[in-house]
Amino acid sequence: MRSMKALLLSEYGRLDTVDLPMPRPGPGDVLVRVEACGICGSDVHGYDGSSGRRIPPLVMGHEASGTVAATGPDATRFKPGDHVTFDSTVYCGQCRYCRKGQVNLCENRQVLGVSIPEYRREGAFAEYVVVPERIVYKLPQEVPFREAAMVEPLAVAVHAVALSELPENASALVVGAGMIGLLVVAALREEGCKQVIVTDIDESRLELAREMGAASLINGKTSDVVAEVKKLTSGEGVDVALEAVGSTPTVKMAIESVRKGGTVTLIGNIAPAVEIPLQVVVSRQIRLQGSAASAGEYPRCIDMLDRGAINLKPLISVVAPLEEGAQWFERLHERHPNLMKVILSPAAAKA
Repeated sequence: MRSMKALLLSEYGRLDTVDLPMPRPGPGDVLVRVEACGICGSDVHGYDGSSGRRIPPLVMGHEASGTVAATGPDATRFKPGDHVTFDSTVYCGQCRYCRKGQVNLCENRQVLGVSIPEYRREGAFAEYVVVPERIVYKLPQEVPFREAAMVEPLAVAVHAVALSELPENASALVVGAGMIGLLVVAALREEGCKQVIVTDIDESRLELAREMGAASLINGKTSDVVAEVKKLTSGEGVDVALEAVGSTPTVKMAIESVRKGGTVTLIGNIAPAVEIPLQVVVSRQIRLQGSAASAGEYPRCIDMLDRGAINLKPLISVVAPLEEGAQWFERLHERHPNLMKVILSPAAAKA
């Protein structure tokens, strides 16, 4: 039996490059030769065990692109050699949510590179991965694999902006300039948002937000964010705040920064519970909107890359061979400065 190289979470805090059996595509499946796979923040939380959603042993990784190597029976939309990316959500396509197009809410939802007591789904930190054809999308040949691997987080951002229902000539605050927050900035600009304000406590990340199209930057360490937002919006507050951190202080900040009747879209998800200023929400009739993963935004995101509507290069810190994965995970876990997206590749020189 043929084998492949994979980066295995052998135990919490330990990643090993190992040989695993080559996966075989079943009915309706596609075998993808992985060219690039990004390390997500959720993978780092899985690495140290804090998320509880990466029970070892497991091959993690869900932000990926590659080349079709083979197809299983009944998989007819792709052929070997096609450049592709794929959703991180493995949805059933049959439940009431899938039938409505809300595949992110699928009653039988699984996620690539995740293992919990209910299921285990091997991910893309490997030379090859098998995925259902229904979650695969063809890429234009001109889109680099390293950038195509970021379609997944970009789709999360585009989905959140779409749910926010921006009014005409909208103003928006993005709380948190991590990867998702920065991609939200780009999605807001693509959507025609007139005024984009970003707050973070890291000056280098704020500079990246400027590169992505933010008009105003607020350092939360040195400024009263809510007061500054009010100044920038003639005392009204923004139409929409998109919160991409997920803690009580930042959620509270987002709520207090929107105008009466405004919307707060919650994307950040690092804490199981947060406190909210309930009377502010009720008395100012503020809508709190949760945003989960993505639901059909992949074609739009691929089109954005293809026509150059978004530049992802400033967000990619390094492309490294899969065999160096353990050390890059450790650097991300230790929060090394100026380190954003790390892309791992079994063929880094070709990515």
